[in-house]
Amino acid sequence: MTDVIPYGTSETRDGSDHLLHFVMHLPHPVVHVWAAVATPEGLPQWLAAADLLEPHLGGGVTLRWLNAAGEGTGTVVSGQVTAWDMECVAEYTVELHGRIRFHMEPAPANSLATVVRFTNEFTGTDEQRLDNLAGWHQHFEYLDAALDGHPADWSAWIPDRFQQLRADYAERDERQVSRP
Repeated sequence: MTDVIPYGTSETRDGSDHLLHFVMHLPHPVVHVWAAVATPEGLPQWLAAADLLEPHLGGGVTLRWLNAAGEGTGTVVSGQVTAWDMECVAEYTVELHGRIRFHMEPAPANSLATVVRFTNEFTGTDEQRLDNLAGWHQHFEYLDAALDGHPADWSAWIPDRFQQLRADYAERDERQVSRP
């Protein structure tokens, strides 16, 4: 895939409240990144079908993940648009995945590139935290490819890359725990 996507970080509070962070520098203008993360046409190219997306604060959102083994078996989550600032912030709070926030701004000294600050806040187990880190990482690799004109081919999706990333995140956790 790509080396553009750095590893995400996470914080855990009260044992089950998790906050994941990714900061990405994408070589595409904000308007293109916005279209990918905040429109029904852009989201399926890298993340999920937007069966419903009402583009305003308080609007409804239903996302259907397309990287499933069989047709029609992907996870479906519904919720609300909880922040919306055109070409700057798109935030969805949905069942299972919690708060999903994309904050975009032109990269310093390069208006044709975008800095994306992504946050995912949810309640779950530590295993879910690692799954989400790996899952978001893989989806951001798909985002980078989609922005380059290569949308995800969901019919060819296999879990190998996810499993590799999941193992990497678990190993990174182990290294942090074993530090003095």
